[in-house]
Amino acid sequence: MKATQLLHNLGQSLWLDNITRDLLNSGTLKRYIDELSVTGLTSNPTIFDHAIKNSSTYDAAIREKLNEGKSGEELFFELALEDLTRAADLFRPIYDRTNGVDGWVSLEVSPLLAHDTASTLAAAKSLHARAGRPNLLMKIPGTKEGLPAIEEAIFAGVPVNVTLLFSREHYVAAAEAFLRGIERRIDAGLQPDVGSVASVFVSRWDAAVVGKVPAALNNKLGIAIAKRTYKAYRDLLGSSRWQRIYNAGARPQRLLWASTGTKDPKASDVLYIKALAAPFTVNTMPEGTLKALADHGDLSEIMSADGGDCEAVFDQFATAGIDVYELAATLQDEGAKSFVNSWNELMGVIASKSASLQKAN
Repeated sequence: MKATQLLHNLGQSLWLDNITRDLLNSGTLKRYIDELSVTGLTSNPTIFDHAIKNSSTYDAAIREKLNEGKSGEELFFELALEDLTRAADLFRPIYDRTNGVDGWVSLEVSPLLAHDTASTLAAAKSLHARAGRPNLLMKIPGTKEGLPAIEEAIFAGVPVNVTLLFSREHYVAAAEAFLRGIERRIDAGLQPDVGSVASVFVSRWDAAVVGKVPAALNNKLGIAIAKRTYKAYRDLLGSSRWQRIYNAGARPQRLLWASTGTKDPKASDVLYIKALAAPFTVNTMPEGTLKALADHGDLSEIMSADGGDCEAVFDQFATAGIDVYELAATLQDEGAKSFVNSWNELMGVIASKSASLQKAN
């Protein structure tokens, strides 16, 4: 049995962190669903940037939209919605079979709106309505400025993938924003089952400290962060406040492991996949990591709900001079800036591709 199937049987959802029109047109995504237990998908501006820049697959659609007078951000979201609605339809049987637990795809709102709660909420509502698919999650950063938009989106009934979380504290803040939105729906007499995942980035921790700590600590910080966060997740799921919303018909917000591709060439290509095997979580992985996992026939032990050895690992990093709380803030800040940079690069690719296609006409 493939390790992908073993993970799925364990109770963890495997999502693909990629979307291209070629993946859809070639039937590759359908094959991943059928053969590699893939049950969802995430996207981001960098993924679309590479897909559009490195392929002619989008040219006809871009040319058509240019002829309709569309450009820039408007043109991009039309392309993205075309891809993601097709992907959502492929995952719809899983969404229906699991009663909305699984089978989701994700689309990110413009990161240029990150400091504007009202505009972020309006964009999330508009894009979700345009897609017309119940299994589309809108990605909103779990930054201080993003948290009110997350609460309001959930209250409005818009499913949310809370992104850009780096620590237990970031996760708890996002979970509480989700919870407030659900509690407000319950108090207002609204249906409380609104889908959400909270995405914690893992490998970036290890990339941030490489060369700054003893070699024995390489590739250990991200996993320790994940273990600490998983304990908080399990504690929240079992708390009386969360059980009250379950009793009212709400569904838990699931914890999602993001940034799980191995950055260190000396480490296993499935380092984070094996270490983050945990029931009732999602692991969204790059295509190369998914294929590598399928080639490995075994898994290591399941993540402990009590955090395991994470606090002892944090003590070692503290001794090495790493302040994980300060680093978490830095990583989130850098991540937010990176999102903006990726978005600007994507808009540049759309503009240059549009110009070259218009010139060729």
